[in-house]
Amino acid sequence: MRRVVITGIGTVNALALDVPGTFAAFRDGRTAIGPLGFRDAERLTIRVGAEIRDWDEGRFTPSEQALYDRVTQYALVAGAEALAMAGLVGPLGPRAGVILGTAAGGIRTWEDSYRAVFAEGKNRVPPLVVPRLMHNAAASHLSIRHGAGGPVLSVSSACASANHALGLALQQIRAGAADVMLAGGSEAMLCFGGVKAWEGLRVLSPDMCRPFSLGRKGMVIGDGAGVLVLEAEDHARARGAPVLAELAGFGMTADAGDIVAPDPEGAARAMRAALADAGLGPQEVGYVNAHGTGTLLNDRSETRALRAVFGEAPPPVSSTKAMHGHAIGATGALEAIACVMALREGLLPPTVGFQAPDPDCALDVVANVARPARVEAALSNAFAFGGLNAVLALRRA
Repeated sequence: MRRVVITGIGTVNALALDVPGTFAAFRDGRTAIGPLGFRDAERLTIRVGAEIRDWDEGRFTPSEQALYDRVTQYALVAGAEALAMAGLVGPLGPRAGVILGTAAGGIRTWEDSYRAVFAEGKNRVPPLVVPRLMHNAAASHLSIRHGAGGPVLSVSSACASANHALGLALQQIRAGAADVMLAGGSEAMLCFGGVKAWEGLRVLSPDMCRPFSLGRKGMVIGDGAGVLVLEAEDHARARGAPVLAELAGFGMTADAGDIVAPDPEGAARAMRAALADAGLGPQEVGYVNAHGTGTLLNDRSETRALRAVFGEAPPPVSSTKAMHGHAIGATGALEAIACVMALREGLLPPTVGFQAPDPDCALDVVANVARPARVEAALSNAFAFGGLNAVLALRRA
């Protein structure tokens, strides 16, 4: 079976618009959560998020701006950074593909179009609305821009979308269908309608995301994209590419239970499957980037799952959602990038905003300050509404 390595990473998120800035924020334990500034935010009950500010759409031509929703723009910028790091120049050809996750696709385009028709009384919307809002837009435009003619698709499985995309891309390379895959996720859900819908679930925090902490109040939505270049190891070595880490295993399960309430058994099975796929024992894992949304139910459930897999002393755990927010369909890609930092730099990103241990979350939480640690292997968890679980196992290069 072909081994699959990561040769490039790229990101756009509320912490920074590139990988170096994001790594610096992880090291410093900074959060990007703050007041929302988009149109009609003052009408919301929840007015905080991890919003990308001062985004320059001028990097795209006017015709591109007409075609690209913000979710596509983020993916294109992150993808370009990842390919540059990997030293790959297009056209990538028929042995390269793209799989991206997104939960909402071009939700801003939906909102603008509904405003035009229902609030402003217009009888027409722009002709490119459908290609702007479709879920596969970001994946398709990455393929078009970089000439990737292999397997290309979009994955939508709520908060597990990016992990599913990365796992499916891993399987494409292992199966011999591709040598190179761009994979990850992109989301641009921070708009009035996006947040208003989440308000109805009553899972959003009014101020801060504090995963696993006593006093936590819920999750905070963030925007952004993360794209990783996955490559067959023999292909990467043959061209002398830098290897950042190995994507060693993938596990996915379904709770087959409640549509919103998580089941720790389903999460535990996904972690065990990822470990088995990677040929790793639980004792070899030195860090877990948890799903860690900051809701009471999720954090308790994930704690139970971690202790079921790792026993009474799980490895150090953190949730970087307290810094970059919960980027929904893109969040797994941002967290995989955090795992790459932990593996390469020997520094575990912290769970910022942590106030006090919760007896129901008996874990070794990396609280508030990044922790030095040599890590040989890491897990990245994603557990989505719908009972869909996707876990990645990464190994140090």
